[in-house]
Amino acid sequence: MREAVAAAEVGDDVLDGDPTVAALQEYAADWLGKERALYVPSGTMANQVALGVWTRPGDELICEAAAHVANWEGGAAGFLHGVQTRVLVSERGALDAEAVRGALQPPSVHCPPTTLVCVEQTHMGSGGRAVPIAALAAVRAVAQDAGLPVHMDGARLANAVVASGRPAREHAAQADSVSICLSKGLGAPVGSLVAGDAEFIEKALRVRKRLGGWMRQAGLIAAAGLHGLRHNVERLADDHALARRLAEVCDSFEGLRADPADVETNLILVHVDDPRFDAATLSAALGEHGVRVLPLGPRILRFVTHMDVGPADVERLGAALGEILA
Repeated sequence: MREAVAAAEVGDDVLDGDPTVAALQEYAADWLGKERALYVPSGTMANQVALGVWTRPGDELICEAAAHVANWEGGAAGFLHGVQTRVLVSERGALDAEAVRGALQPPSVHCPPTTLVCVEQTHMGSGGRAVPIAALAAVRAVAQDAGLPVHMDGARLANAVVASGRPAREHAAQADSVSICLSKGLGAPVGSLVAGDAEFIEKALRVRKRLGGWMRQAGLIAAAGLHGLRHNVERLADDHALARRLAEVCDSFEGLRADPADVETNLILVHVDDPRFDAATLSAALGEHGVRVLPLGPRILRFVTHMDVGPADVERLGAALGEILA
């Protein structure tokens, strides 16, 4: 990947285009089965570009209660676009199609118009679940009946591709626009893309400009993303296997719960039942042993496996937990 960065051909992507950015966008669009794709600095910007295209101030979007767009983007939907969110609690991160139908606002001057449905693949809040394509298709059918677009936050879509054995374009076909992140399991240092049809991308270009997402010689970082997309998808299976092993290690300790059978991709949610610790204090204790983990809730730790960790690191985690919990 570093060699690809060093060898990248670059131009000015603001003025006349950067050839490596163009190659990345073309490759990603083909991978997703969409007409065009647009390179942006971050996953949050990718999602917010889509929201900026599909909504107007005073609109309402529907998403799952733990969705990234509602919980982890700094309130951007409301701050940037004047859009409110209606959240629906789901099983395993998959929106229920009939619940979506029931949440659509009536055509009344008293109600904000529902203009967008957002889905997430994989679903982070449920521990990296790969939402079944059938569930995505059911939500898409409801949205189409109502004349609404669907945006897919596909930050970890590559993980869903590997876990499901279904190509990216089958997942992406269940949405009008889809974002993917290059800096998670694919290993690039920065960058995301948002994809859709040609009309969507033409509008997205203007929203990206307003959000400050234009970049000059961006081929240097685009080269890393292109390398990751070309070479690092299949290897995600190694991360998934390591995640199940990590869950086994954590679940072996009294006071911790992490059923390996619940681990589908590279995210592991560990429940802290030991009354001596909560998620924050156990995270801090692990940090003193050189293990970095994110408290996701008062009593939940989120571990992530990726190409920079391996089996020896999981065994080191086990040794650290042994010392801390003894």
